[in-house]
Amino acid sequence: MTSRNLLVELLVQELPPKALQKLGEAFAAVLGEQLLALGLASTASVVTPYASPRRLAAHVSAVAERAPDRAVQQKLMPVAVGLDAAGQPSPALLKKLQALGADICDPAAAVAALRRAQDGKGQALFYDRIVPGATLAAGLQQALDEAIAKLPIPKVMSYQLETDCALPGWSSVNFVRPAQGLVALHGSTVVPVKALGLTAGNCTQGHRFEAVVSPVLLSDADGYAATLRSDGAVIASFAERRAEIAHQLAAAAASLGRAVRVIEDQALLDEVTGLVERPRVLVCEFESRFLDIPQECLILTMKAHQKYFPLLDAAGRLTHQFLVVSNISPEDPHWVIDGNQRVVRPRLADAQFFFDQDRRKPLAARVDALCKVVYHHQLGTQAERVQRVRAIAALIARTMAETTAGPWADAALAQQADQAALLAKADLVTGMVGEFPELQGTMGRYYALNDGLGEVIADAIEDHYKPRFAGDSLPRNRVGVVLALADKLETLVGMFGTGNLPTGERDPFALRRHALGLIRMLVEKEVPLELHALLAGAWSVFGDKIGQDLSALTDFIYERLAGSLREQGYGAREVDAVLAQRPQRLALVEKRLAAVRAFAALPESPALAAANKRVANILKKADAVDPHVNPGLLREQAEQDLYAALQRFVPEADAQFDAGDYSLSLQTLAVLRAPVDAFFDDVLVNVEQMDLRLNRLGLLKSLHQAMNRVADLSRLAA
Repeated sequence: MTSRNLLVELLVQELPPKALQKLGEAFAAVLGEQLLALGLASTASVVTPYASPRRLAAHVSAVAERAPDRAVQQKLMPVAVGLDAAGQPSPALLKKLQALGADICDPAAAVAALRRAQDGKGQALFYDRIVPGATLAAGLQQALDEAIAKLPIPKVMSYQLETDCALPGWSSVNFVRPAQGLVALHGSTVVPVKALGLTAGNCTQGHRFEAVVSPVLLSDADGYAATLRSDGAVIASFAERRAEIAHQLAAAAASLGRAVRVIEDQALLDEVTGLVERPRVLVCEFESRFLDIPQECLILTMKAHQKYFPLLDAAGRLTHQFLVVSNISPEDPHWVIDGNQRVVRPRLADAQFFFDQDRRKPLAARVDALCKVVYHHQLGTQAERVQRVRAIAALIARTMAETTAGPWADAALAQQADQAALLAKADLVTGMVGEFPELQGTMGRYYALNDGLGEVIADAIEDHYKPRFAGDSLPRNRVGVVLALADKLETLVGMFGTGNLPTGERDPFALRRHALGLIRMLVEKEVPLELHALLAGAWSVFGDKIGQDLSALTDFIYERLAGSLREQGYGAREVDAVLAQRPQRLALVEKRLAAVRAFAALPESPALAAANKRVANILKKADAVDPHVNPGLLREQAEQDLYAALQRFVPEADAQFDAGDYSLSLQTLAVLRAPVDAFFDDVLVNVEQMDLRLNRLGLLKSLHQAMNRVADLSRLAA
C-alpha cells in the first residue's frame, strides 16, 4: 500500500506557555500511538512534535492510505450454550451473530461457518472473519479525537461556535484555548477530518506581525517547518526555538565582556520558549541605584513578572543589565529596548519601596502580627506555629547538650535557636514577602542583619526552609540545622496528626519534601539524635490538637529513606535488611549498609541468611520466647557447640557493634555458620518435652538477637 508522510496541525489562540512543551509532546505522542494501533503507521514511523504559542502539530512518517485487512478470531460462547441437542443455533447465538454483522438468514449456514475449538475443559464456538483495514480519513479522525481528548490541559476553556446547519444556533466547545484552524496533509493531499468545529485544510497562519504571507499555504507535509519559517516567520519546533534562545542569550552575554553570564533557569527558558514564535534577544539595563536592593528581589522581579534574564558578573553579583527575548525583530530595536526598560523601572521602584519600608520596623516588632495570619484551620495561626517550633527547637537543643559531646554540645545553641525560631516567620508580614512569597526566609535574613542580630541568627532564619527542593543546600550552621529540623518536624507531625496525609497524586503540604529534608539533615549533618525521640518530642508539643498515633509518620519517613537509598544505588535487599530494624540514628544507616554489603560478599553469608530466615519462621510460630538458655538442658552436642560459640563470639561482636564497627561485628558472627548448620542438621527444636523445647527456642532467640543487630539478615536470603 502507498504510504506518505502525514502532518496534522491545530491552530489556536495563545496557549499557556508553562504547559506548551508538555501539550505538544502529548498531542504528537497520542496521535502516533493511535495511528500505530490502527495499522496506519508502523513501528518504523517517526513522530516529530511541534509546538509554538499558537499551534500544536505532529509530523508522522510512513503513514498508509489504508491499513491492511486483519483476521479476527472471536470467541462467542460454549457449544452447549450456543447449540441445542439437535445442533440448531440458540437464540443467544443468533443474537450474538447478528450483533457482529453476520448473515443469519440461513441459520444452518451461519452455524456451519463457525469454528469449534477446545477452550479449557470444553468446546467453544469461534467466529472467524476478515476485518477491513481502516482508511486514513476514518483512522485519522479517530486518532485526532483521541489526541485532543487526552491532552494534559491545565485548565479547560469553554467557548461558543455557530452551528453549521439550516437552523441558527450555537454549540459549546471545551478546549484549552479557542481553536482557529486545522491542517491535515497526507503528502500533498488534504485529509478531510474535523475537530473542534473546524474542517481540515492546507492553510495556516504565521507570525502575527512578521509573516511574509497570510495565510501560509502548505504544499505538503514535509515542507511544514521550512514553509512556516520562511513564509510565516515562525520556528515551529519547541526544541529548535529553545536552542535558538539559549544560543542568543549566551552570545548576548558574551558580547558584554567582563565574564558576564546569564542566570541559569531552565523553567524560565521553557516558559519564554512558550511565549515567542521568532525569538530575538536584546540587551537592556536599569539604573545602577537599584542594585542597593537585595539582588534576590531584583532577580525575582525580573524573572517572575517580566520574564527577563538577569545577568551576573564574574563574582556572582547582579549587574544593572538584563536580557529580553523579543517576539519581533525590528530593524531599529531601540523602541523595544526602551519599552522594556520603561516597564521594569516601576517594578524595581516598588521593590525599593517595600525594602525601605520594611527596614523601618524590626523583626521582633512584627511577631505579634502573626496572630492574624492563619496557618491551618486545625492548627491555628502562624503565631501558634512559632511557639510550637520554639518548643521543638528547645527539645532538640537541650537533648543535644545533655546527651552528646563534640560540636553539638554547645551551651549557647538553645538560646540562639530559640531567638531564631521566634523571628523565623516574622518576615511573612513584611511588604516584600507579601508581594513575593518566594522570598520568605531570604528577606528575614536581610532584615535580621539590618536589626544587628548577627550572621548566625540571620543565616538560621533564611536556612530554616532548607532544603527547599531536591539537591538544595542544607543550613549553614548548627542553629539553622536545629531550627530547620524543628520547622519540618512541626509540619510533618501537625499534618499527620490532623489526618492531612499525602496521596499518590497530591501532596499539597509538600510532606515528602519535608521528610526528605529531615532525613538529609540527620544524615549529612550527622545529627546525634534518635528518630523516635525526635518525633515523640515534636508530638508532645501539640497537646490535644492532634491524635496520638505516630506510626504512620514513622513508616512514611522510613519509606522516603528507603526510596532515597535505592536512588543512591543501594540494593533493595540491602536497604530492606537494614531498615527492617528501624535504626534510630539515621546518620549511621549508610554505615550499616556498607557492613551488610561486605557481609553479603562473605562465603558464609548465604547459609547464615537462610538460617536466619528459618529461625525467624520458627520463632514467629512460637509464643513469646524468652532468650534465656539453661546450659544443663542442652542434651545434643550440636546445641552445646552452638551455645558455646555464642558465649564466645557474641560479646566480642556486641562490643564491636557498640563501638560502631558494624562490618567487623558481622564478620565476627560469620564464624557461627558451622555450629548453626550442625544445629539444624542434628537438633529437633519442637520436641515433645516442653522444657527442652523452650530451651532450644531460647537458644534460637539468643542467636537471632545476636545476628540481627546491624540488619535483618533473613532479608538477604534468596
